[in-house]
Amino acid sequence: MTATAADFTWLDERFPGLAEAYCITLVRGLTPGEFMARLRATGEIHLKGAEALVEPAYDAWDEHDGTGLFIGAVAVGDWVLAVEPNGYLGTLDQLIGPLSQGTRLVSHFRNVNAVDHFHWCEDGDLRLHFEPLFPFSRDGRDPDGLEPVMRQVGFDLSTGDDRDYQLNTEAAFALAEHLTEVRLTPELLESAEFLCGTAPLPGR
Repeated sequence: MTATAADFTWLDERFPGLAEAYCITLVRGLTPGEFMARLRATGEIHLKGAEALVEPAYDAWDEHDGTGLFIGAVAVGDWVLAVEPNGYLGTLDQLIGPLSQGTRLVSHFRNVNAVDHFHWCEDGDLRLHFEPLFPFSRDGRDPDGLEPVMRQVGFDLSTGDDRDYQLNTEAAFALAEHLTEVRLTPELLESAEFLCGTAPLPGR
C-alpha cells in the first residue's frame, strides 16, 4: 500500500530540529562506509538517533563557514539512508550523478526559507526533479511519469492560488518511499546508529 503525506505528519512534532532544515538521501547498494568515502567525509563518529545529528550539523556549518557539511548514514535493508540537518549535499548534481551510477538515488531537501527540492536519479541519469512547494513544475528525463503517484501520495498539482501545499514536505517523504520501498518511521530515526562525518563541498 502506497504511503501518503498523512503517514508523515509526525515529523514536526517528533523531530523539530530535522524538520526545520534537512536533506534526506537514499542510495541502493552502498554501505554507510562506502557512502561516506565517496563524499570524502572526515572526522567519523557514531551517533544514535537523527536528532543527535542536529547540533553537530550546525556546529560544522559555523566551523567550516558552510563549506563542510555534517552528514550521518545508516544501512536500511539494501539501501543507505543519509540524513543531513541543515545540509544539502544530496541536492548537488556533482555528487548525486556519480552516487547513482549503476543504481538508484532519491533525495529530498528543505531549508529554513522553505526552499525545497526532490531528485530521483537512475544510473547517473536525472529522471525527475521538482520543488515540492511547486510540484506542478517538473524537469528531468521523465518529469510526468510519476504524476499519478504524486497525486496519490498527496501533492496538489494544480497551479491556482487556492492549491493545497500544507503537507508538501510530508508528501516528499511519501514519494521517496514509493521509489525506494524504505519506510521512514519515528522509531527508525530514533534508534538508528549513524556513521557521521563532515564532507566538503565538491571542489573543496
